[in-house]
Amino acid sequence: MKPDSSPPPIRAQRSDGRRTRAAILQTAARLASVEGIDGLTIGGLAAELKMSKSGLYAHFGSKVELQLATVAEAATIFDEVVVTPSMAEKSAHAQLLALCDHYVQHLRDRVFPGGCFFASAALEMGSRPGPVREAIADFQRRLTGLFAGLVVAAQGEGRLLGEDPRALAFEINGQFLAASAGFVLTGDARVLDLAEQVLRRRLDGATRYS
Repeated sequence: MKPDSSPPPIRAQRSDGRRTRAAILQTAARLASVEGIDGLTIGGLAAELKMSKSGLYAHFGSKVELQLATVAEAATIFDEVVVTPSMAEKSAHAQLLALCDHYVQHLRDRVFPGGCFFASAALEMGSRPGPVREAIADFQRRLTGLFAGLVVAAQGEGRLLGEDPRALAFEINGQFLAASAGFVLTGDARVLDLAEQVLRRRLDGATRYS
């Protein structure tokens, strides 16, 4: 009997393509956290993955397209390891505390080898106008918006004092950025211990106890 030489079904081909693309982007996000988004090229990524450039071009037509897809993948990873488990808490106040804990833990676990992907990306791309910078800025806006929304909700629960939600969200985000920069620079986990203490003390000071 002759072996079946017919091509695999189109649906299977598409599924394989999606898995390959996802694997490429996971590697790209980790690589970009160390080498920078601007340092992310199709040639460099192909070498890292031991793929041909033409194989990567089949998924990304340009460097900018690769960069934008990498930012989107980093946001997905961040949501999975920081945001989603935090939102499993029952109250907004608990969700806010969990966000701080999970953020520091994702640094401790080196989910991205170069620290928080978006902390380093904001510094790198902040002075470079274009769609990549806008994608990073949009993530930061959504993250601080999430913080502010949880502060408002926690105030509605009677768990937080009447602080300006945007100001408190700005403080929390600032502590996140400082924690990432300090940990990446020194490699000292005590930086993360200090970040947890500062965040907890700040939120504890804003908490209304019954």
